[in-house]
Amino acid sequence: MSKRETLNIESMETILENNDEHIRNIRNLNEAHYTELQHRKKAIIVTYGCQMNEHDSEKLNAMLVDMGYEITKKFDDSDLIIFNTCAVRENAEFKVYGNLGHVKKLKEKKPDLTLAVCGCMMQQPHIVAEIKKKYKYVDLVFGTHNLINFPSLLEATLTGKGQVVEVWDTEGDVIEGMRSNRKKEVKAYVNIMFGCDNFCTYCIVPYTRGRERSRKLEDIVEEIRSLALNGTKEVMLLGQNVNSYGKTLENPADFADLLLAVNAIEGLERIRFMTSHPKDISQKLIETMATADKVCEYLHLPVQAGSNSVLKRMNRRYTREQYLDILERARGLMPELGVTTDIIMGFPGETDEDFAETVDIVKRVGYDSAFTYLYSIRTGTPAAKFEDQVPEDVKHARITELLSILNPMVEEKMHSYEGKSVEILVEDFSKSSKAVLMGRTRNNLTVTFEGDAELIGKLVMVKITKPKKFSLFGEFESVVR
Repeated sequence: MSKRETLNIESMETILENNDEHIRNIRNLNEAHYTELQHRKKAIIVTYGCQMNEHDSEKLNAMLVDMGYEITKKFDDSDLIIFNTCAVRENAEFKVYGNLGHVKKLKEKKPDLTLAVCGCMMQQPHIVAEIKKKYKYVDLVFGTHNLINFPSLLEATLTGKGQVVEVWDTEGDVIEGMRSNRKKEVKAYVNIMFGCDNFCTYCIVPYTRGRERSRKLEDIVEEIRSLALNGTKEVMLLGQNVNSYGKTLENPADFADLLLAVNAIEGLERIRFMTSHPKDISQKLIETMATADKVCEYLHLPVQAGSNSVLKRMNRRYTREQYLDILERARGLMPELGVTTDIIMGFPGETDEDFAETVDIVKRVGYDSAFTYLYSIRTGTPAAKFEDQVPEDVKHARITELLSILNPMVEEKMHSYEGKSVEILVEDFSKSSKAVLMGRTRNNLTVTFEGDAELIGKLVMVKITKPKKFSLFGEFESVVR
C-alpha cells in the first residue's frame, strides 16, 4: 500500500515538528468538550503481541495524555479505542476481529466513539482491505512504520475527514525523541533496533516491521541514563534480533559493546534483553554477559524446532548441535543461567522423527519455561505456500505430548528452590493482592511474598517457602539496597 493513500506525507523531521501543533489542536477540542460537558474524554489502548508492541503502545499513551485524554481500562467508558495489533500468531488476529465485533455494538450506542486500529496486522494489504470492506465503522487505520504521525491522523479523523487509512509500505529512518508513558517506573522497555533481516520462512515480522535498523549507541545510553536518574532500576533492551545490533551503524559497535556501555550507567541495577537469535550469539557476547555485573543471567533463546531438517526449512541458519553448544558454553560461565525458548509445533513437513528430536532437545536443555505454538499459516510468508502442511489434529497431539514432558520438568526446577534465599528486584504488588509483592530473580523466575509498598524498587532477599508450578512464594529476609 502506498505511503500516499489518503494524506500528503512529509519528511520525518517535518512530522516531528508538526506533531506539537496537531497535539495542541486535539487538546483544544478535548478542552472544549470538557467545558461543555464537564467530563474528560477517555481513551483505551488494547495491545496484542510482543514487547515491541507494548512499547509502541507506551508511545501512543504519551501522545494521548498530551492531547488531554484520560487513559481508561474500560471499553464502555471510552471515547477513543485503539487496537494495537499483532500479526505473528493467528489467534491474535482472531481476538482483534472478535473485539471489533464487540465494539460495533458499542459504537451504535455511542456514535461519537472513535475507533482506531494500528500495528503489525495493518502492514498486510489484505488485512487492510478486509477492514475497509467488512469493518467500515473503523475510523482510523495506520501501521507500524507511521506511528510517528498518529497526531495528524487522529486530528484528520476527529475533524470529519471520513475513514482515514494510512499505512506506509517502507520503514524509513530511526526516529529519536518520541516520548513514552511507561507502565512501570521500576522497569522500562528500550528499543535498541527495529525490523528484522532474518526472513524465517514462517515469520511475517520482516514484512510488518521492516528491515533491520539499529539506533546509535549514544542515543540508547542517553535514554537509559535519563531513565535511571528518574528511578528506573531495570531495562529490557528490545529488538527482533538483539544479537545483530550494530550492523547498520556507521560507527562500529556490536551488542556486547552496547551491554558494556549500559552496564556503566549509575543507578541502574539490572539489564535484560530480548530476543536473541542463536545464529548471531558470539563468544564475546557470552563472556560479556558473564562479566558485566548488571546483565542478568537469563537468555531467551528460541529454538523453534529440534530437527535440523525442520530448522533448515525454517531458514533458521543454525543446527541443533550449534544451539546446544551455545548453551553449554553459556552455562559453563554462568551456572545459574535461566533459559526460556519458543517452540513451533507442526511446521510444514514435520515428521514424527522431527518431533522426537524436538522432544529430545527439550529434555537436554531443561528449560525454565517455553512458549509453545501451533504453526499457523501467515499469508505472504514462504511457508504459507509449502504443500506438506501438517494436519491440525497432529499438531494438537504433538503439543499436548510436549507439554506433558515440559511442564513436570519446569515444576521440578521450581521445587529445587525450596529453602533457598534468592535476590529479587521488587516490581509491584501482585495482581491477586495489595498485600503481596512480586519481582524476579536475576535468572527471571517470578517470586511473590508479603511486604509493604516501600520495598517496591528495592533489591531484597527472599527465602523460598512454597514453590508453585510456574512461580515461587517466599518470606522477606532483608533489603540488599
